[in-house]
Amino acid sequence: MKALVFHGSGTSAWEDVPDPGIQDATDAVVRVDAVTICGTDLHILKGDVPEVSPGTVFGHEAVGEIVEAGSDVRSVRPGDRVLVSCITACGRCRFCREGAYGQCRDGGGWILGHLINGTQAEYVRVPHADLSTHLLPGAVDSRDAVLLADIFPTAYEVGVLNGRVKPGDTVVVVGTGPIGLAAIATAGFFTPEKIIAVDLDPFRLDAAKNLGADAVALAGDEAEQLVADLTQGLGADVVIEAVGVPESFELCTRMVRPGGHVADVGVHGKPATLHLEDLWIKDVTITTGLVDTHSTPTLLRMMAAGRLPASSMVTHTFSLDDMEEAYGVFSRAADTGALKVVLGEPRHDALTTRSS
Repeated sequence: MKALVFHGSGTSAWEDVPDPGIQDATDAVVRVDAVTICGTDLHILKGDVPEVSPGTVFGHEAVGEIVEAGSDVRSVRPGDRVLVSCITACGRCRFCREGAYGQCRDGGGWILGHLINGTQAEYVRVPHADLSTHLLPGAVDSRDAVLLADIFPTAYEVGVLNGRVKPGDTVVVVGTGPIGLAAIATAGFFTPEKIIAVDLDPFRLDAAKNLGADAVALAGDEAEQLVADLTQGLGADVVIEAVGVPESFELCTRMVRPGGHVADVGVHGKPATLHLEDLWIKDVTITTGLVDTHSTPTLLRMMAAGRLPASSMVTHTFSLDDMEEAYGVFSRAADTGALKVVLGEPRHDALTTRSS
């Protein structure tokens, strides 16, 4: 089969690799119909994630058809159309029993495209398939559904839920890339009074307004002043960091009110200064986290009901064979206007779906 393979810092190739097969009785093999590219994939390509060994297939998000299932797989079978989650869950270890699937200690957690071959390929082996795949209703389009593999549950769980967004809150989202936009969309589930989007890119701020932001500001002094003006100087109830650089984290801590929450979603590659000399007296809660994907079934129901605005986030589509071109477009988002790129040729109309 063809797959995008990591060959070391700055080097990858769309090339022939062996077809995956069943290795454990809990595995399934999925024929990939749709994949997307994550900012984490760009970090891997740059060599920023040393756990990824040369020769590993990229990707941790996909929609496709089950073509083979191990003897212990019970919830899916060949012919089923499924979402492949970015997080693999054994279902037995302490963390899985608590719903913290991202911390799975029995061959799970974030492993696809990280510790084992991933989804940016024609076929992918999915360990622990019962808990790591989700049946898709026929009404849900593949290019929308693939956004439920990572960005929507990440934004919702690590941003909105960890930040404890409540009705009437003022919510600030710093960074309006795909994760930030998904945080804006899912924060709306809790009817906050105001959602304020902050970014350096006017195009992305326009996208934020289309997804529910009530006000937007360029990062820096303008953003701080706007938040102060809209909260009578109090600060925001919840600030969601969706960039992953020291400057954005420190901006978030300056905009939160006493007793408020800073929910850090961004993937940080450098240390950020925690100004405890200012924060210790403010009763501020700061959370971080890796997504667990426990919310995926809920988000899938919301999407099927037309309550999750995913389509507007897909700005570019490609065939799987155009993987390297898609990476170029996604990596130059400031020039190309890319939000999410989706690759593949969905074929789900020919498949049978099941409700259980």
